[in-house]
Amino acid sequence: MTATRLRRRVAGRVAIEGGMQMLKQFNFRLIVILMVVGLWGIPALAADVAFSKDSTLAGIIQRGELRIGLEVGYMPFEMIDTRSGLRQKEVRHGGLRQRGGRQLSLMGFDIDVGIEMAKALGVKPVFVDTLWTSIIPALKLERFDIIFGGMSVTEARQAQVDFADPFMTVGQTVLLNAKHTETVQSYKDLNDSKFIVVSKPGTTGEEAVQRLIPKATYETADTEIEGAMRVLEGTADAFVYDFPFNAVFRALNPSNELVFLDEPFTEEPIAWAIRKNDPDFMKFLNDFLARIKADGRFDRIYFKWFLSSDWHRFVR
Repeated sequence: MTATRLRRRVAGRVAIEGGMQMLKQFNFRLIVILMVVGLWGIPALAADVAFSKDSTLAGIIQRGELRIGLEVGYMPFEMIDTRSGLRQKEVRHGGLRQRGGRQLSLMGFDIDVGIEMAKALGVKPVFVDTLWTSIIPALKLERFDIIFGGMSVTEARQAQVDFADPFMTVGQTVLLNAKHTETVQSYKDLNDSKFIVVSKPGTTGEEAVQRLIPKATYETADTEIEGAMRVLEGTADAFVYDFPFNAVFRALNPSNELVFLDEPFTEEPIAWAIRKNDPDFMKFLNDFLARIKADGRFDRIYFKWFLSSDWHRFVR
């Protein structure tokens, strides 16, 4: 075989292998597009959801699971359904999912939205309970695909993760022990070392205390429930946390020992967080959010968990 013929054969082989690789990539994208067409029922949207094999979406489709990171106990986003045999205040440090070998049942705004998101992808949702201070590192380690949990968008977090379009805005509020009703009218009045103010580590509640009332004696609580209960029981003077949680806790505990200062003193957009540099997954999330807002699903889920109290009897 001459050198010229050898070069031609090698070049032809390379071209064939390159073509096969392109065909494999095309087939992967085509399969995904066809799946999404079937799931969404709208070919125009399907073209927008096509993604590369390097996207998190590829792993979700191949695995058949959408793994959602959150920390159970943040009412009304993710909670234990007490019909499963466990009370909210028994939740500690994440990861608590079974009792007597029996799987616990979750409920809440994030749970319903996660179910809808998984349906859109034709997979099942898997909720991964994770300690909040570890939730971004756990996402980076690929222990799950996306963070729910009502995560506020902050500059510090944006340096580590990418956020989808915000779907809600919340703010910090105060649960106050009633013995301070006459002296404390707003969060500003707590800026004194004589007050023990509690929040949860790694949250914007903690950040708000440290930034806005730095003179207060700050202590941490492992969970939202623990922090709020400390105020109710009188071992702390105030609990600073997001409006939704504090509003639900107050409604569930109509005690004369507890006062809810319900005027938010921060404004925080909340959104889903994913690993950085995944434009295909980001596009899917933003398109999904737009769709459930347009077709009424978002409003129905929001009403169920934020405006109705029908579920309160299952969360005590």
